[in-house]
Amino acid sequence: MEEYNKQQRSIWGKWWVPIRKWFYPAWLLYETSIRFYDYGQSVHHYFIGQQDAIASYIGKIGVQVLDVFCSVATFAICTIFLTVPACFVLYKFFKTENLTGTPFEEKMKTIF
Repeated sequence: MEEYNKQQRSIWGKWWVPIRKWFYPAWLLYETSIRFYDYGQSVHHYFIGQQDAIASYIGKIGVQVLDVFCSVATFAICTIFLTVPACFVLYKFFKTENLTGTPFEEKMKTIF
C-alpha cells in the first residue's frame, strides 16, 4: 500500500528538476520585462500626444526630458518592485523541497 503512496516524478523527467528552478524565474523575468517595456512605451506615446499642451508649461526640451524620465521610471519601478521579488519567490519555491508543507505544492511541482 505504501508503494502507491509515493510522490510521482515530474512529467518532464529527472533532467528537468535541476533546470526548472532557473527556467521559470528566467521566463517570468523575460515575460514581465516585455510587458513593462510596453508600459514604458505607452507612457512615451502619451507624452508625444500631449506634447503641445505640456510644452507651453515646461518647453519642448522639458517635455522630452520628462518623457524619457517617466518612461524609464515606469519600467524600473515595475521591474524592481514586481519582477525581482516574484522571480525570487518562484526560485525559492522550486529550490526548496517542500516550502509550504501542503499536498497542493507537491502536486504542482510534479506537473511543472
